[in-house]
Amino acid sequence: MTTQILETPEVDLTYDVHGPLPTADGRPPLVMIGQPMDASGFGVLASHFADRTVVTYDPRGLGRSTRKDGRVDHEPRIQAADVHAVIEALDAGPVEMFASSGGAVTALALVAAFPDDVTTLVAHEPPLIPVLSDAQAAERARDGVRDAYEAKGWGAGMAAFIAMTSWQGEFTDDYFAQPAPDPAVFGMPTDDDGSRDDPLLSDRSWAVSSYRPDVDALAAAPTRVVIAVGEESLDTFTARTSVATAELLGQQATVFPSHHGGFLGGEFGYAGQPEAFARKLREVLDAAG
Repeated sequence: MTTQILETPEVDLTYDVHGPLPTADGRPPLVMIGQPMDASGFGVLASHFADRTVVTYDPRGLGRSTRKDGRVDHEPRIQAADVHAVIEALDAGPVEMFASSGGAVTALALVAAFPDDVTTLVAHEPPLIPVLSDAQAAERARDGVRDAYEAKGWGAGMAAFIAMTSWQGEFTDDYFAQPAPDPAVFGMPTDDDGSRDDPLLSDRSWAVSSYRPDVDALAAAPTRVVIAVGEESLDTFTARTSVATAELLGQQATVFPSHHGGFLGGEFGYAGQPEAFARKLREVLDAAG
């Protein structure tokens, strides 16, 4: 693995190249992106593609990528331009891409803005509120996570986030009538360290979940776009957004093993089924050929 830093006026982007460039197998590099997760979350999944050149990166302001633009928000179109810059720096032509969660939102913005960058995109569980029939209620639920975080700190915010993302079905009155979840039940700290800069729990990433896909641009792009959903996600928030996004694009969501973090090993204590997940990802990517 080699680590590179792409310096731009607004950000120094750090990315890792696992394997040779040009690629040894003649296939495009496989780029893996997340949000707010950085490259550290793709180590296990990348290890299952040792025969491929895999590229991972840290989004601006996260991990090792240092912002110089004076901002703290995370905007999909800006991050899409960052990923475009990394792809250009690779100088290996269009890439294949696996994108997870907020990274899948960035990837959809990338394909819309730079349609020649990606041959096949597998967008796994993009959390896109505007595609939902209960979008207004989903925004209210998201507000509740931010409010819990602002009021009582990280543990309370994360407990509220888990409650939101594990809720089955639309956000009904029953959801909002629930008592605030106890962080201790989830093994979260109950003390407050005073910080309020978490990109997941604050409103800094609201532009990600508020992004509305440009369906016309995606349809016009030469990119093969596959919307993926975890088989264990059932009727949770990101499963519903995945199914709805796939329907907007005239397809059915492709079912992958495990849950929202199904590709993870033990990186964050929330392991999925990375070996099975990698097999499915390889199958989907190979089907493009």
